[in-house]
Amino acid sequence: MRRRIGDLDQRLFARVAASRLRGAHPLLPKLSRAADHGLLWFGTAAVLGASGGRAARRAALRGVGALAIASAITNTLAKPSTRRTRPVIDSVPIVRRLTRQPITTSFPSGHSASAAAFAAGVALEAPRYALAVVPVAAAVAASRVYVGVHYPGDVLAGAAIGVAAAALTSRWWPVKPETPAAAVRPRRPAPALGEGKGLSIVVNSGAGLPIGPNAAAVAADRLRTLLPSAEVVERGPDDDLLALLDEAAREAAGRDGALGVCGGDGSVNAAAEAAARHHVPLAVFPGGTFNHFAMDLGVETLEDCARAVRDGDAVTVDMAIVQSPGTGEVRPFLNTFSIGVYPELVRARERWEGAIGKWPAVAIGLARVLARARPRTVRINGRERRLWLLFAGNCVYQPPGFAPTYRTRLDDGLLDIRAVDGSAPLARTRLLFAALTGTLGSSRVLVAVQLRRLRLDGLEGVEHYAFDGEVAPADGSLVLDKRRSALTVYRPAVPNPLLDGD
Repeated sequence: MRRRIGDLDQRLFARVAASRLRGAHPLLPKLSRAADHGLLWFGTAAVLGASGGRAARRAALRGVGALAIASAITNTLAKPSTRRTRPVIDSVPIVRRLTRQPITTSFPSGHSASAAAFAAGVALEAPRYALAVVPVAAAVAASRVYVGVHYPGDVLAGAAIGVAAAALTSRWWPVKPETPAAAVRPRRPAPALGEGKGLSIVVNSGAGLPIGPNAAAVAADRLRTLLPSAEVVERGPDDDLLALLDEAAREAAGRDGALGVCGGDGSVNAAAEAAARHHVPLAVFPGGTFNHFAMDLGVETLEDCARAVRDGDAVTVDMAIVQSPGTGEVRPFLNTFSIGVYPELVRARERWEGAIGKWPAVAIGLARVLARARPRTVRINGRERRLWLLFAGNCVYQPPGFAPTYRTRLDDGLLDIRAVDGSAPLARTRLLFAALTGTLGSSRVLVAVQLRRLRLDGLEGVEHYAFDGEVAPADGSLVLDKRRSALTVYRPAVPNPLLDGD
């Protein structure tokens, strides 16, 4: 059987060598050279990252990650174990041959593996961009036979390795669904505000808007263009954001309108509290660095939210709260709460993920944080636990494991609790190994439960807790709870009836 396959491979190679493919020259040789060392794909990733949106950036990162895995498998495992010699190129026209012939073994094709890995990685994350990338990847793979450096079987094997590498990335970095998180429609429909009349928008100039110099002014001008009848207020350097939001929400309530906020997750958190207090809908205009809540909501641009406001499309979502029994102080959170080393891990991950991808950044951040960390003893619902960290999500996050990324519902009434047990034998080593192998979801060091309420006591040694990107001092005890469907938020209509209930 092996000999038959080899004979077929040689016959196919000879047929390609003897063929005269119209339009293939000089395109295929140039493509083959351009893909040397992955340069073509790194350049494509740079273009996607610079000119595309969030989906394009994720596609670029996944494509590069898949390429790295495919290259490692091909060059360190597959090629040394087969040692197949390159084809004899006497029958290949000189004009088609490469200036410098490769000296490595033939099976499998590394160029084909890299091309297929990058294209499949992009396709997993952003299929519309794959429509442009896949034909180029196929042409690169075909070029390796055309220029005479690989048999067709080498190319097919390389492509299979590349596709498998792209699929493997999902084990560490699951593909985020294109559809937003589900939530029910409000019993009382949100007002359709047309040109924005009745909408009071606060633009937080301190939110780190990622659109360049004078970002707040640019965003405010854009909002005035999209919703000319709305009242747009830019927060000045000496303005109290909470006071601005409270006043804007009060005015919106008096006009049967809505409160709008342009900023990051911390700004949205503050606006949500004001909107809930004055019983007005909230319009979230993404204007921060990460915009986690807006992304789960399905609002990716200012235009998305403006369209929802004009049409009156809205859903109701849960709010989680952190309450201090000692002081009676209550703080809401729309995304996450944490104590321990989790905030430091998130900062380390965000510092590195733009360059190397999310999961490698998680592994590096985890190793660095755990090297310095010391577990603390706390009481969780009356039971004593020794923990490195505790994470709580407002609604259940995906994927299971240590680096939650997105939610499939925003109104499930649950707190997603994940804690790293510091009392297990070799807990630190086991946790890092699970992160590197993509098995955190099943690691015994990581405890994951879904609850409606959680009480934390014995926090005297914990100085701060983090919520929605903000930090607050921790008292001796804290209670986490849920307020179901407490907030009405605008979002573009979702055509799939399974996503929104009535």
